[in-house]
Amino acid sequence: MIQQPSTIVRTVVNLLVPFIQLFALYAIVHGHYGAGGGFQGGALLAVSIVLSRISNGAESLERFSSTRATVIAAGGMLLFGLVGIVPMFFGASFLDYEGLPLFWVHGAELRYLGILIIEVGIALAVFGTLVLIYDSLAGDKW
Repeated sequence: MIQQPSTIVRTVVNLLVPFIQLFALYAIVHGHYGAGGGFQGGALLAVSIVLSRISNGAESLERFSSTRATVIAAGGMLLFGLVGIVPMFFGASFLDYEGLPLFWVHGAELRYLGILIIEVGIALAVFGTLVLIYDSLAGDKW
C-alpha cells in the first residue's frame, strides 16, 4: 500500500507548479540571449509534471496522460526536423533559418524566429520524453 503525501505537501506542490512552468517558459524564450533554452525549459516543464504526479498520485495522470506526453515528444521532434529540412526545399542548407518560407519576415528577425522555433521544438521533445521516462520507471504504481 502506497501512502499518499500529506495535504500540506499537495498544497505546496500545487502552488509551486505554475511558477515552475512560468520559469520554464522564460528559459525557453530567453534561450536566444543567454543561458537557457530548449533543453533546460523542457526539463523544468517535465519537473513540474513529475512533481505533481509524485504528490497527487493518480489524479495527475488523468490531467496529463502518457499518451499526451508521447504526442508532445513526437511533435517536438517533428517541429525540429521540419525547421531543419524545409529550408533545403528553398535552396538553403539544413537548419539555415534564412531559407525558411516566412516571406513576411526578413534578415535577423527570420533567424531569431527560426531559433525560437527550434528552442520550442527541443523543449517539447525533452518535456515529453522525460515525462515518459518517469512514467516507465513508475510502472503500475498509479
